[in-house]
Amino acid sequence: MTADTFAALLAARADDDRPSLHYADRVWSWREQVALCRTYAGWLRGAGHVGVLLDNVPEMVFLVGAAALGGPVVVALNPTRSPVELVRDARAADVELIVYDGVHAEAARAISEDLGIRRISLDELQATHDREPAPPGDLVMLVFTSGTSSGRPRAVRITQRKLAVPGLSLARMLTPDDVVYCSMPLFHSGAIMAAYAPAVASGAALVLRKRFSASGVLPDVRKYGCTYLHYVGKALSYVLATPERPDDAGNPLKLAFGNEGSATATRRFGERFGCFVIDAFGSTETAVSITPDPSGPPGCLGRLPDGVEIRSPATGERCPPAIVESGRLLNAEEAVGELVNVQGLGLFDGYYNDPEADAERIREGAFWSGDLAYADKEGYVFFAGRGTERLRVDGENLAVAPIEAVVREAPGIVEAAVYPVPDAAAGDQVMLALVPDGRFEMSAFAEFLGARADLGAKAVPRYIRICRELPQTPSHKVLKRVLARQAWHGATDPVYLRTATGYRPLTGDDVVEIETEFARYGRQHLLES
Repeated sequence: MTADTFAALLAARADDDRPSLHYADRVWSWREQVALCRTYAGWLRGAGHVGVLLDNVPEMVFLVGAAALGGPVVVALNPTRSPVELVRDARAADVELIVYDGVHAEAARAISEDLGIRRISLDELQATHDREPAPPGDLVMLVFTSGTSSGRPRAVRITQRKLAVPGLSLARMLTPDDVVYCSMPLFHSGAIMAAYAPAVASGAALVLRKRFSASGVLPDVRKYGCTYLHYVGKALSYVLATPERPDDAGNPLKLAFGNEGSATATRRFGERFGCFVIDAFGSTETAVSITPDPSGPPGCLGRLPDGVEIRSPATGERCPPAIVESGRLLNAEEAVGELVNVQGLGLFDGYYNDPEADAERIREGAFWSGDLAYADKEGYVFFAGRGTERLRVDGENLAVAPIEAVVREAPGIVEAAVYPVPDAAAGDQVMLALVPDGRFEMSAFAEFLGARADLGAKAVPRYIRICRELPQTPSHKVLKRVLARQAWHGATDPVYLRTATGYRPLTGDDVVEIETEFARYGRQHLLES
């Protein structure tokens, strides 16, 4: 099937009686789904921008379909954010009506009263007819970025073509007999573009789960016969932390597709559950795309595509190839730069009503992604972190992603996050937050770090925090700004300090000594949260 709008892909399913959507014990055919989308579009005609406060429920699918078929623009609000944050998001996206389900009634009330707009529950929705589908550039949704680094989510314009292109691309891996598993939130672009859209384009059935559950993934895959699984962020690591069983590979899953899974997690997931895992590079903006290359070096994103360069954010010049010895990057200072689409904007249609954000990303017709990377002399690209994830230790620039990749290979580690905390004299120190699987022995972990030739002396963490879980968004992106703000003095979890003789628990006296040193250098303001 070919089409330049998502509306055309969806409308083509209108007479298809095969299953299209599974939720709990209910099933909708494609015919029923398209009809419901049209019903919702008819009822909400003229509603403008509709803020949606829903979990992963079927009505979210019907509303997105309604938007594609000529209904209102759907503003996918993140129900895990506070009422104050939701009011800000709704105001920035020009929301005129709130649609909600019962569990989010209080948040809906707060938004509607603060902004003076209407709200309506799902139970009150009624409709009668649909209208002609919109052109390729017309707006279907507004999806907010995670805001993990800056704390300020930005509303990305999701147009007809922005849904149709990835939907058709990923549909090449599917058939109408496949079943797509989606437990990631539908207010996130990954679930919309890499689960819902390819299901529509291919005619495969979509399985929704209200909220992600690591222990529920395998039972769901077996219950519904899922052959394709979409994931985002750290989800694979949490599934791998569930108790292993000898029959784990006995399931219908053929393919897991997502992004930001570590090389270790993707390899272990494929081996344990007997499927092929494709970890692609992407973002809500979808301006830079890198095709995975299984034949490339471990941990690479793929080859640098035509029209995409790695450039210095400071000078704008193209960065030289990375020099790597024994897995260690030797010239991070010059090789690490920002991924830039120099030929245009890809599928990025701009942020909504945010010229400041547009100007930050678009410079002289090129798209600056904010994602740091480096490439070897063969053109293989390695992720180095987000724009704020560079550390400067003793005058040397370090990227967080290579350090995290090493740490995740340690036995018994479920997840890891590396982030900068201030140094008393100048620059940063490396801090590491770990989620271990069961009992954690610092001596064994320190021995592991010491044996790694690909971990330079300045990259070895000064502080290590042992956590039960990491603060993260609903799509499993770690909120490093929260960890960095807590540093060693705000954490309630055990924290270890590296000394000349190894790691030992951080004590109250240590904290006093550290903070006294900051005062001595006149940098105590850096400790304020």
